[in-house]
This record gives sequence, C-alpha cells and structure tokens, in this order.
Amino acid sequence: MSKGRLEAFSDAVIAIAMTIMVLELRVPHGANWDAIRPAIPKFLTYVMSFTFLGIYWTNHHHMLHAAERINGAILWANLHLLFWLSLVPVTTGWWGETSFAPLPTAIYGVVMVLSAIAYTILQNTIVAHHGPGSKLGEAIGNDFKGRLSIACYVAAVPLAFVHSAISCALYVFVACVWLVPDRRIESRLNR
Repeated sequence: MSKGRLEAFSDAVIAIAMTIMVLELRVPHGANWDAIRPAIPKFLTYVMSFTFLGIYWTNHHHMLHAAERINGAILWANLHLLFWLSLVPVTTGWWGETSFAPLPTAIYGVVMVLSAIAYTILQNTIVAHHGPGSKLGEAIGNDFKGRLSIACYVAAVPLAFVHSAISCALYVFVACVWLVPDRRIESRLNR
C-alpha cells in the first residue's frame, strides 16, 4: 500500500492536537506581572507538550520517509500511536491547570510512556515489514535514545509523588535528548 494517506492523516491528528493545546491558553486579564503569573504553569506545560508533539512529528516523518510501503499492521500500529498522542492536550491542560500537582504530573508521564511504547511498536512493525536489513532497520540500530526515553518516563511516574519537579526535570531531559538532531535515518537515506 501507498503511505501517502497514512502520512497525511498522522500530520492532521498531530496538528489538531497542537491546535487544541494552544486554544486552551487564555489571555491574561491585566497588563502587569500579577495577571501573567497564573498563566505561567499552563504556558510551560504547553511549551513542553508542543515540543514533544513536534519531536514525534519530525521523527514520524523521517521514519515513514524510510518506509517504502505499508500494510494493515502498520496502519493499526500508527493508530495506536495517534491514540496516545491525542491524549496529550488533555493531560497537558490538567497538568498546567493544577500547577504541576503530583497526580497530573504522573498521568502526563503515563501518556508519555504509552506514546513512546506505541512509537516503538510502530517502528518495529515497519522494520518487520521491510526487514532488519532495510534502511530503517539499519538506521535504528539498538535505539538507545528510545529505550532511554521510556526508562525516564517510567521513572518520572512514581517520582511525581516524591516531588513533581523531579518528573518535570526528567521530561525536560528527554526533550533535550531528542532536540539534538537524530541523523540516523537521514544518513541512511542519503547513502
């Protein structure tokens, strides 16, 4: 099967998730710092989630660019990923609304864990369809960044109940790990 519709649908779902998040931000009522202060947690969670969705979108784009064709298993694995990513706006809103309270911070981490696992399943499904010697299979290698991300998210969930700042630091760390450009797929495609 052609992958064009899968890419277009995925792009739309991620774009809608990003749009929903920004619509949750409200204009401060006033022109001083006291008016802005209540909006800071919401804005920070928006920035974090926008960054994560952007990371997923760019890596999803590269991964599908490396895929030559898709099958039904890939379609379902992609829907699985999109399901978890579609929950990011809800958890982001709750997390920001409660100013990083432990339970919303942990639930945000659960959605991040399940999104990362779903991405790994999609990645593995594409590699299984194309073979381990495919461009994507060779580019992924041992996927250290993916495994590190899942481990950090898993750790962040219970640590939210110790102190939510620890979980927040882990989320920022994972984002920073992925903001460093991942050239594995691009370098394989350019060969």
